[in-house]
Amino acid sequence: MFVLPEGLPIELTPLSFLIGNWEGSGVIVANDKEYEFHQRIEFSHDGQGALTYVSSVSLDDETKTVLPSELGYWRIARPREGFDHGPALVPGIGESTIKSHEDLERYRNDTKGFDLEVSTLHPGGVAELYKGYVKQAQIHLASAHGVAFEGAKAYRHSTRIYGLVEGALLWAWDIALPGGELKSHASARLERVG
Repeated sequence: MFVLPEGLPIELTPLSFLIGNWEGSGVIVANDKEYEFHQRIEFSHDGQGALTYVSSVSLDDETKTVLPSELGYWRIARPREGFDHGPALVPGIGESTIKSHEDLERYRNDTKGFDLEVSTLHPGGVAELYKGYVKQAQIHLASAHGVAFEGAKAYRHSTRIYGLVEGALLWAWDIALPGGELKSHASARLERVG
């Protein structure tokens, strides 16, 4: 049975099913080949209004080649208020206006879920911003903006879907390379390991 983590801000309860460590395997489609991989993901929180996301991946073959990791933040989309920290290290002022689940309800969208904002950073010099929504234990994301250093290997657009199915976290990632259409890139099934 899943128990809400201690100190979890109310605004993160729609994402609470993600919190913890996940591990499993999947398939990458690249260069007209399929590669099996092993992945470990951690979703955690520090009492602020965002989940921290860390993903590490390696090929599941004799080479065990380490593939690019990802770091990011996942949060419910809402206007930033005085109590929110920032910009930079500027501390927020006052208390959160989201003190109850009734307060959180005002951010529910037309799908009866909650809009999301996800930022992801890749070690190859690419940063992505995703918009989407969470509804029950399913998440849909589409890239809204991305930036890359000159010379970075970037793609034009991507979508990601995550869902909790019979206790496992399943996800799929489609990307559109420059000049190309959206195509399946990777998918995995992960089990909770902590």
